[in-house]
Amino acid sequence: MKAIDRYMARLIAVPLISTLLIAAMLLVLDRMLRLFDFVATEGGPISVVWRMLANLLPEYLGLGIPIGLLLGTLLAFRRLATSSELDVMRAVGMGYSRLLKVPYMYAIALALLNLGIVGFVQPWARYNYEGLRFELRSGALGASIKVGEFTNFGDKMTLRIEQSHNGGADLEGIFLNRKMDDGGWLAVTAQSGKFLATDDPDTIIFRLTNGTLVHEAPGFVVPRVLTFTAHDLPIDLPKLKNFRKRGDNNLELTLPELLRVGHSPAVSEEQRDTSRANFHFRVVEAATIFLLPLLALALGVPPKRSTSALGVFLALVMLITYHKVNEYGASIGGLGRIDPVIALWGPFLIFAALVIRMYYVAAFVPGGQPIGSLERGATKIGKAISKRLPGRKRTA
Repeated sequence: MKAIDRYMARLIAVPLISTLLIAAMLLVLDRMLRLFDFVATEGGPISVVWRMLANLLPEYLGLGIPIGLLLGTLLAFRRLATSSELDVMRAVGMGYSRLLKVPYMYAIALALLNLGIVGFVQPWARYNYEGLRFELRSGALGASIKVGEFTNFGDKMTLRIEQSHNGGADLEGIFLNRKMDDGGWLAVTAQSGKFLATDDPDTIIFRLTNGTLVHEAPGFVVPRVLTFTAHDLPIDLPKLKNFRKRGDNNLELTLPELLRVGHSPAVSEEQRDTSRANFHFRVVEAATIFLLPLLALALGVPPKRSTSALGVFLALVMLITYHKVNEYGASIGGLGRIDPVIALWGPFLIFAALVIRMYYVAAFVPGGQPIGSLERGATKIGKAISKRLPGRKRTA
């Protein structure tokens, strides 16, 4: 029996891990292009893209774990069925309930992992991600000066650089315009320059060489013009706003925090409703994982003398549709239209009843097929299509 359990564990592990990796890679690649464009537009360092992607991984894993478990278990039972190994196992007295031992070991471990991710890791990762977006927009990560374009430093200074060398250490073709606090302005053109740090973290020195400075102030009859070979121009860095505290968005609260806010009389009714809806949504998503081995067995075993993959397609459609129903239930529960317990646990009970019924038909009804009518319909459609296709010419 232990050998069979190890065999089942290997059959499930390969598609499960592959599904997680492929899903994570596809989601990361899709988001990576948009993040590169966003970071480049905001003028931030490219390295921040990897930090943002790292904070998105918990969200992707929260979506990928249920799909990975479903496909891993379903494809394992499908392989056993199509290779007749399932018939041999049942012939020696191993029922479906016994064969579900290993899948449920995976389900328990992955449900706890998923609950830990969506309940504790994902809220912090989401908050860190939003913090990085805020710092990019505010310039706290260091705005890059785009060569050949006008770059604004706050509301009072505009800078344009023609050429940049040595990784931005040496600048050439400089134009700078700065508004003064007294209503005047300062315009500078210089052949070259470089930024130098000072002891004051809020001030830097822009050392310019071979240029002209024009200074206009309210008390001047005409602007003052200065030609210089070297000039140090102090630049005050703009004041940065602090990012909001965590918890302004319920998606950034952990499960205990959601539970506390959802029953706190000190917050508004809207906050209580959204917190309760978010709490039940996360718990329901984790509880759904315990139904997936039953669904995978019911849809993974095709009819005799058939290799139809309709069950694989239908299982994914059912899981994704149910996830969308949960999202809708969380939305209307958060609006206070329906109690979140009813909006989320009601669909869960319906989905559980459907899955258990399908498993009962597959496991305990002789010759039972949960989707037998769909399989027969798909077979008829396939035959009808094949008849309309041009046949092969017979050779004499």
